[in-house]
Amino acid sequence: MKMKNLILLGLFVLFLVAAQYSSAQTVDEVVAKYENARGGKTKLLSVKTIYMEGIRQMMGSDHIVKVIKEQNKLSRIDFEMGADNGFTLVTPTQAWFYIPFRSPSPFSLPDDAVAGMQTELDIMGPLVDYAAKGHTAELVGKDFLNGDSCYKIKLTTHAGKIIFYWIDAKSNLLVKSSQTNSGISSSKKNANEPIITLYKDYDAVDGILFPHTIVIKTAGGENGGSGSTTFDKWQINGPVDSVLYKHIPVVNPAPAQ
Repeated sequence: MKMKNLILLGLFVLFLVAAQYSSAQTVDEVVAKYENARGGKTKLLSVKTIYMEGIRQMMGSDHIVKVIKEQNKLSRIDFEMGADNGFTLVTPTQAWFYIPFRSPSPFSLPDDAVAGMQTELDIMGPLVDYAAKGHTAELVGKDFLNGDSCYKIKLTTHAGKIIFYWIDAKSNLLVKSSQTNSGISSSKKNANEPIITLYKDYDAVDGILFPHTIVIKTAGGENGGSGSTTFDKWQINGPVDSVLYKHIPVVNPAPAQ
């Protein structure tokens, strides 16, 4: 009788182990579900340019923000600062930064900052089709964000940059990312501090789900780039004026409607 009980116990344990492995997710399965939740990999990769316009809450006031990206070529953010316009500009070879009340003219960023900002050129982010882009990813495990279960992924870009992603286990959408502060706001004091980005209020634009509210948290607070931006104007695969590649303020960076 005792032997029979031991055998049954052993079979039960084997069943639990088998069930655990059969329900376990691989990183590719999690990423595939994320891509499908947003509209499918093919549709995501069809986006070559994007324009987003919204309001950013920063430094105690609201500012109009306009974002224009051309896949692997340009990432530009223009923001109104009173009567003047500031901007950040990233290309494969350079990056420029300008805030009117901080400096009299735009200034170029050092090579290490340029290298750290190259992921900004990827419209859909490096997680989408990551292997084809030369990146590697691993599923770290499960985590919780505001009580919701998430898959946590560690992605290493082909340039060696490490980014962590949290994918909601129910919606399969990206809800959080974390990466080392290596861009405009980095300094000796907070260079190793993470930049936390939260993605909220997903809604469809031309059949693709985008987060319409993006919250950025840095060690430097608002002075380091922290703030919340809500986008309400979008354009997919519109024209990009060549003037936007120049490190000069642009009166109206929005593409023609």
